[in-house]
Amino acid sequence: MRDIYIHNGKFTEEHKGKLFLDGRRRVKLSKLMTYILRHSPWEFNLDPDDFGFIELDEFVKALKSVYPWVEEEHVRAIVELDPKGRFEIRDGKIRARYGHSYDVFLDHEEDKESRILYHGTPRKNLNKILGEGLKPMKRRFVHLTTDKTEAYYTGLRHGRDVVILVVDAECLRRKGYKIYKAGKNVRIVKYVPPECIILEV
Repeated sequence: MRDIYIHNGKFTEEHKGKLFLDGRRRVKLSKLMTYILRHSPWEFNLDPDDFGFIELDEFVKALKSVYPWVEEEHVRAIVELDPKGRFEIRDGKIRARYGHSYDVFLDHEEDKESRILYHGTPRKNLNKILGEGLKPMKRRFVHLTTDKTEAYYTGLRHGRDVVILVVDAECLRRKGYKIYKAGKNVRIVKYVPPECIILEV
């Protein structure tokens, strides 16, 4: 992950201005933020509301218990420049926009425009998926993306031999499954039936 700089009062990944957060620390902090917000806020004595939001100042204190160097501006920089739009700050609170393993109400905008979506997975999972469809597993939603390359790299996290599934978004809508805009390219849906998977590449 790239270093973050401050230039003219704004965060940037371009190598100009003053170094604010190096790539190594950025990765560590981003992973901790993801873990807390998506999976285990109570482990850090944090109590999210029904929408998954946590008070930002309390969240920063929790991060400091692991990485004492963290300040609120580090969190804001990561949120602003996250390539997938995984986090959201609103009214002094922060949440993950998707990926939760606990029940949370996500008030995201519905995607009514996309026609094709993608999902990357190891080839060893293919037969089961084509028979049973895509399920959320330990999460609350199935994660899809509008970007084929992003789907490939997501699949790589689970195995080297990756296959890209092409999902017919109109098929999902016809079957009553709503698709939501959870990140910059990320889309979430409760389930993808096998008949809505139209191609493997």
